[in-house]
Amino acid sequence: MSTACRVEEPLPTPTSMVETATIEILAQSLCFISLFGFTFIATFSRSEKVEIMAQNIIMISLLLTAATLWWLSLSDGELWGSNYLPKPLSVLCIIIAIAARLNIKGQNVSFGANPHNIGKLAEEE
Repeated sequence: MSTACRVEEPLPTPTSMVETATIEILAQSLCFISLFGFTFIATFSRSEKVEIMAQNIIMISLLLTAATLWWLSLSDGELWGSNYLPKPLSVLCIIIAIAARLNIKGQNVSFGANPHNIGKLAEEE
């Protein structure tokens, strides 16, 4: 009568309860919401109330994206195959979130020639 000795190795314990692939998908989804908002900001700016709401949504989604990217980095996850990208992109998201709250409607910030007025100025002369 032989007794077989069976040894089981414990599974490695994850550092977080959420898989890094899930965090990556969450970060990409939040980034898409921000990009979608920026793409249609001109349409939203037709109404001042809608524009302010869109700016707040963009800012919140960018800050959530930054937090999610930082979380991805702390979980040793990768974004598009790179483990270096999440932290710099999260800082960039914070900078853009601050810029998203700037309301420059109706103000000439470039002080350059407006390409829409060049042809009109030539016709008026």
